[in-house]
Amino acid sequence: MSREIFKQLWYTLMILLAVAVSLLFPQWFTTIGDFKLSKLIVPLLQVIMFGMGTVMSMSDFAGVVKQPKAVLVGLACQFAIMPGVGYGLAKGFGFAPEVAAGIILIGCSPSGMASNVMSYIARANVALSITLTALATLMAPLLTPLLMKTLAGELVEVSFWKMMWDIVQIVILPIGAGALFNHFLMHRFTWLRQVMPVVSMVGIGLIITIITASGRDSLLNIGWLLLLAVLLHNLLGYVLGYGVCRLLGFTERDCRTVAIEVGLQNGGLASGLALQMGKVATVGLAPAIFGPVMNITGSMLASWWRTRPTEGSETPA
Repeated sequence: MSREIFKQLWYTLMILLAVAVSLLFPQWFTTIGDFKLSKLIVPLLQVIMFGMGTVMSMSDFAGVVKQPKAVLVGLACQFAIMPGVGYGLAKGFGFAPEVAAGIILIGCSPSGMASNVMSYIARANVALSITLTALATLMAPLLTPLLMKTLAGELVEVSFWKMMWDIVQIVILPIGAGALFNHFLMHRFTWLRQVMPVVSMVGIGLIITIITASGRDSLLNIGWLLLLAVLLHNLLGYVLGYGVCRLLGFTERDCRTVAIEVGLQNGGLASGLALQMGKVATVGLAPAIFGPVMNITGSMLASWWRTRPTEGSETPA
């Protein structure tokens, strides 16, 4: 097992352990004195997005010029397959409206930076992965609330403009600030390149444990069924993303890339939006479960693909 895969699995196991502790001792992750820990979710997400901005540059969008067809198909799969599958699963499993809306919400969210790491491990097209992640993130303020309003509007109240502004505050503004920091100041604070990934990992772990503790009672009632629905959502994202690209005659590396981009979602953003909706203990359950699940399946899939040949050369670092 490669060092990258071991590190990814180790982090996922730590997340699962933290989730188990939060289920057993929810009081540790709900309040400290009179302060509600759920108030930390949005600031933590903003710090994570700032970190993402510090490593972004115009070169991240080079794939639009180099592989316009792959980028277009990848984005179409991202914002069609996962929302559609999420809607079907939410209806098929018959969850309570707010829990069902959470499944749809994770499907309507963009891919996260974990997809870039998994693409590298899987010997996929890392440049294409970075481009798709960057574009999907920038498109999220428009497409995520639009899809949620369309697919989940009958389950929970969805304010298009409020959700759009929430995403701008959580994602776009911090990423923009991070990009400016990277351009003008990073040369003075190069140590941040090593620190920010660790901060992001800790932040995601805290977010998941806080949401798990907040929704403990609901999770214990429907936990295994929701876990199954989330697992199916994740796996179908891989299968359908890969299958569409294979049917269109894409290379093996590009098929792997789109499959990973579709299957791995930004669960942190979905959790933050659930909090902003005031329903973190119900709408936030599926996003909280999706994070650990996608890390486990993504690590396994990437490690398996790493042993399988591609028609191209080695994936560049």
